Amino acid sequence: MGFISDTARKIVFWNYSRTSWQWDVLCVLILAFIFLTPKSWFASNPPVQTTVVWTSDLIGNQLDMAEIDRLARERLNRPSGQVIQHRKRVDQSGRIIAYEVDIR
Repeated sequence: MGFISDTARKIVFWNYSRTSWQWDVLCVLILAFIFLTPKSWFASNPPVQTTVVWTSDLIGNQLDMAEIDRLARERLNRPSGQVIQHRKRVDQSGRIIAYEVDIR
């Protein structure tokens, strides 16, 4: 038990001399961690996904934002997702044909 605790103590307190092979191994492990860890481990916010809700999918063509949010969450399979933004899509006559919804 003394060997394991001494080794652990040396690793935690970085108690190896610079010319030892243990120093080299610890440096390689640190560099491997830095360069091989995926960026997603450090992401604080999940990515934003965008979906389109067509007005024909809405019941009775009403402009109910809660219904639009529900349909967008359902399409992206994110029932607890947070709706960030709504954008209207209009045709050439100015009539709303769809909504683009961003969900995080």
